[in-house]
Amino acid sequence: MEVQSGKEAMTPILGNDTEGIPFIQIGHHVLRLDLEDLDDHYKERAKCELRETPEKRKESLDKFKKLIEDEPNLVIPLDDDSYLLKFLRPCKFYEESAFKRMQRYYRFMAKNTKYTSNLMPSTVETVYANEIIEFLPFRVKGSRVMILNIKNWNPKDVGVPLLFKSIIMALEIAMIEPRTQVGGVHVILDMEGFTINHVMQFSPMVAKMIMDFVQDCAATRLKGIHVVNQPYVFNMAYQIFKPFIGQKLKSRLHFHGNKWENLVDLIPKDFLLQKYGGSLELNLNGVGELLVEVLKYYEADYEKLTHFGYGKELQVEQK
Repeated sequence: MEVQSGKEAMTPILGNDTEGIPFIQIGHHVLRLDLEDLDDHYKERAKCELRETPEKRKESLDKFKKLIEDEPNLVIPLDDDSYLLKFLRPCKFYEESAFKRMQRYYRFMAKNTKYTSNLMPSTVETVYANEIIEFLPFRVKGSRVMILNIKNWNPKDVGVPLLFKSIIMALEIAMIEPRTQVGGVHVILDMEGFTINHVMQFSPMVAKMIMDFVQDCAATRLKGIHVVNQPYVFNMAYQIFKPFIGQKLKSRLHFHGNKWENLVDLIPKDFLLQKYGGSLELNLNGVGELLVEVLKYYEADYEKLTHFGYGKELQVEQK
């Protein structure tokens, strides 16, 4: 959908298309899960950026399936090509790399059940309803834009396990959208309201776990992390995370404070809210509660995902 500058103060509303699939209307924009196959534009981009052609896709899928078949105790739906493509596309159809990322992803999920169990929209709705995590209703050069609003995060109400589970859910949303598999994700980390109480939520062990997941496990093309409105106390938290940040992520990590010149260079002004130096004024109040309703529509699909991974065979048989 075309992005238009100017004021769009209309109250967001929840709607359904002709097939009953929910969406959120926000001014001139629509926020929904884009689950359609790639159109010609994205196919051409996937060819140029990810080496994807019909021939390469078939070849890589066949090899990828064989690697999965030979892996003990790993339950994956081998008949679902769309599921397998969410690992192949971010790894540019290098099936060995995609398989290693899949292994790391499901080993992480099995090892860190405190943060990964029962990963469904209904279990994280508090985070989205309180608009701690938001999605903009348009793409930036094909990329999803996710905003993490620290000022809306009260650690007394939402502990780190629930917050991190919600971030995993957000990345899962990105992983299942074909367009996002190609276009990737920008994250705006809005640190307004960040205090010493927030810093105290993160130990080095937790920081390492989060960085391991983001860098080595999630099958997402992370185009940029943009830290804005960070107060001085943010430096304390950054020192906890810094030892675990690899060179590739460092190259995508940008610290803007409240100086928007560099942010506007990376994300065009027409795609940025006015509070971040852009030209858009969208009314996002109440979008979080509506987003919960959209995600709950896919609850059964997310429930199926909980049966994939290591050590899941017995659970599948009992269903």
